[in-house]
Amino acid sequence: MSEITELAEKLKSEGEKIYGIFSAFTDSHWNAEVYTEGATWTIRNVLSHLVTSERGLIKLFEQIRQGGEGSSVAFSIDRYNASMQARTKELSPEELLEQYKSVRAESIAWTSGLSEPDLEIRGRHPFLGLTTIREMIKMLYIHNQTHYRDMKKVLK
Repeated sequence: MSEITELAEKLKSEGEKIYGIFSAFTDSHWNAEVYTEGATWTIRNVLSHLVTSERGLIKLFEQIRQGGEGSSVAFSIDRYNASMQARTKELSPEELLEQYKSVRAESIAWTSGLSEPDLEIRGRHPFLGLTTIREMIKMLYIHNQTHYRDMKKVLK
């Protein structure tokens, strides 16, 4: 199996797991507070973040693949996240779940369309800094796992 196929499969399996977890939440879960430093984020906010960050990152990855530098050094993750939270505040958990499924499918399709040399292309990721597209793709599923770990602490 090629590395691209492995990355796409990992995105698929991890995405299905995360979708299943969020799908099982009841109304009472959605407002559970996960992060309270700075802006308070509930489980619903975390799902919104997973959707909007991945959507933006896939666009960034393609820009890098096409020869762009990637994220600006001046880019503020906090400002981006706050603006995306404001933009999605009216969406229901069900709408966010559908968007998550859609954006993850786009990520899988984009990854599957890469060539092996594409994985070595370097650009600036907003969190990782200067790195390869390979590492950026891996961060997509690590990012979800990190937030899931934090949610599990709250839900115990």
